[in-house]
Amino acid sequence: MVSDPVFHPWAAQAKVVQETVAGGSGAWFWNHDGERWLDLHSQLGNLHLGHQHPAVVAAVTEQAARLCTLAPSFRADVRDEAARRILDVAPAGGRSVLFTTGGAEAVEHALRMARVTTGRPKILAAHRSYHGATDGAMGVTGDPRRWPLPATGAGTVRFSGPYRYRSDFHATTEVEERDRALEHLYRLVAYEGPESIAAIIIEPVAGSNGVLVPPDGYLAGVRALCDEHGILLIADEVMTGFGRCGAWFATDLWQVRPDLMTFAKGVNSGYVPVGGVVVGERVAEHFAERPYPGGLTYSGHPLACASIVASIGVLRDEGLVSRAAQLGETVVRPLLQDLAARLPVVGEVRGTGLAWAIELVADRATREPLVPYAAPGRLHPRMAEILRACRLRGVWPFVAANRIHLFPPLVITEDDLRAGLTEVGAVLAG
Repeated sequence: MVSDPVFHPWAAQAKVVQETVAGGSGAWFWNHDGERWLDLHSQLGNLHLGHQHPAVVAAVTEQAARLCTLAPSFRADVRDEAARRILDVAPAGGRSVLFTTGGAEAVEHALRMARVTTGRPKILAAHRSYHGATDGAMGVTGDPRRWPLPATGAGTVRFSGPYRYRSDFHATTEVEERDRALEHLYRLVAYEGPESIAAIIIEPVAGSNGVLVPPDGYLAGVRALCDEHGILLIADEVMTGFGRCGAWFATDLWQVRPDLMTFAKGVNSGYVPVGGVVVGERVAEHFAERPYPGGLTYSGHPLACASIVASIGVLRDEGLVSRAAQLGETVVRPLLQDLAARLPVVGEVRGTGLAWAIELVADRATREPLVPYAAPGRLHPRMAEILRACRLRGVWPFVAANRIHLFPPLVITEDDLRAGLTEVGAVLAG
C-alpha cells in the first residue's frame, strides 16, 4: 500500500525512494545527516545561480512585503521591469513577453500562437526532443516519455535532427550531417505541404535528449526554410537560456532569430515557478487588434517577476554568461576529452558552455549504447548504479538513458567543478 502523501511525477508510486534535503548553498546541498553533494545538474538544469543566492532571496522577500500577488488584468511595475530585462537580453526582434508558470505552459502558448497566427494546423518537431509534460507539449516531444500517451500529438510531424555520433543520415563529418539533416527537413516540408505547417519547434541545443549541439549552419538553414514558406520558428530555450550554453540564449551562438522563444528554468533559477514566451514581430502584429485566446491566473506573478529582475541582474553583474563559456572551454572540455581518451566506456563527450553530456557505450567500435535507448522503468539498473556511486563520492549529476549529463550552476567555483568532474571520472574508471 502506498502511504506517501505526495503523488510523485514520472514514478510508480510504491517504488519511490527519495533523499530528504535539508538545505543548500551555492553549488552544494545536503541532508539532515550532514551528507553533502555537489549539484552537478543544477537540480533539473534550472539552478543557474545556485542554492539560496542572497540577491534573489532578498528580492522575493522585499516583493512579498509590498505585494504578493496580482491578477494579470492589472499592471505592476515589477512585471514590466521583468519583461524589459528579458527583452534586453533576448535575440533581436522580440516585442513582448507572455508570462506563464513554467516551461511546458510556455510551449503550449507558443504552439497556440503559431497556429492562430498562421491559420495552419501542423507542427514539425524533432524525434530527440523534450518540450514538457502537458498534453500539447508532450505532443511535440519526441522521446520515449510520450509513448504511454498515444492520444497526444495531433498535427505533429516528427523529423530527425543532426546527431553525428548516431547519424540517421550515415554522415561521417559535421558538414555532411548538417547538409543531410537539412535536406531531410526540406523534403519533409515538401511532403507535408508547407502551406499546412504553422511552425517548426526546435531546441537549439537538445537538452535532456543528450546535449546535442548542432553543426554550424544548421539552425540558419532551418531559419531559411521557415522564411521561404511563411513557417514560424519556435526556439525552445527552456533548458538552454540565460547563459547555460555560454551565451544568453543558445540561438545566439549561431545568430539565429526565432519568431517565438520559450523560456523558464534559468530566468530565475527556479526560485519561484515561472516561464514565458518571447513574442516576435509577426505574432505581435497579428494580435495587435485581435484578442489572444488564452491566459493564466498567475501570469506575471509579482514574486516570480521580482526573482527574474534580480536574477538577470546577477547574471549581468557577475559576468556569469561569459564565465560559463570560459569554464566550458578551459575546464570541462579538456577534462571530459581526457576521460574519453582513457576510458573505453566513454563513447563521446559533447557540449557547450556549462551544458555537457558523457555518452556511455558497451562497445566503442560499434557504438552500442551501454543501456537501451528506451530503458525500462525510470532508470536502467546499470545507470542507477553509476548514479549511486557518484552520490557516494559526493557528486550528483543527472543520469538519463545511456548518458551522464552535467549542467552545474553557473556560480560553481572552478575548484569544485574540477573536483566534481574528477569524481565522475573515478566512478566511470572503477
